[in-house]
Amino acid sequence: MRILMLNPNTSAGVTDLIMAAAQPVAAPGTELIPATAPRGVPYIATRAEAVLGGAIALEMLAEMHAGVDAAVIAAFADPGLGGARELFPIPVIGLAEAGMLTACMLGGRFAIVTFASALEPWYRECVAWHGLERRCASIRTLDGAFRGIGSVQEEKADLLVSLACRAVEEDQADVVLLAGAPLAGLGPKVAHRIPVPVVDCVAAAVKQAEALVTLAPHKARAGTFRRPDPKPSIGLPASLARWIAHEQK
Repeated sequence: MRILMLNPNTSAGVTDLIMAAAQPVAAPGTELIPATAPRGVPYIATRAEAVLGGAIALEMLAEMHAGVDAAVIAAFADPGLGGARELFPIPVIGLAEAGMLTACMLGGRFAIVTFASALEPWYRECVAWHGLERRCASIRTLDGAFRGIGSVQEEKADLLVSLACRAVEEDQADVVLLAGAPLAGLGPKVAHRIPVPVVDCVAAAVKQAEALVTLAPHKARAGTFRRPDPKPSIGLPASLARWIAHEQK
């Protein structure tokens, strides 16, 4: 089984964090393939950046999906997830969706805890897109700057733990998600300090991907996620243009 771990941000250091969180939970025989966006922004934090990252994710998937059994879009709030599921025949898993659905199996309501207040509007819209508003107890964010995106989890770990505990005490959250690819791997390190289950979204996404590959669902031929009809395009990368035009199988 080969799973593409697609980071739609340009930060190679974040890809390293994603892989470090993913490798320990992968089943024997699962090969994880890292991929970092070749252009874009260091980390996606706004709606506009999510649109850009989603488009780049589709380009990357057009180039790479034939060589893997499933793909994880490894950015919280899942940029490009809906489009990827329309276009491509392999299972495509979103980091946020996997984390939230896993949290729903562990408790009634979950809290999303993250490192920057700019992320909240986009994250809230992601929760709504997945139809999980009633299961989301709160979205808690830190204020203030951080030194670097690759080291934000080390720098802010204590503050994030405190914020998570407040979400449990004040918002009655049954489960906590430490959200954002730069926080990949932090959950297992601090779970003993938070009095409810903590979901690492990268780990959840890997296991969801493995499950879907094992279940072997076929690509939808009807409904809202069937592959769109062929269409010409101008100026797109060749692999994506050919896929949209149905010039590749």
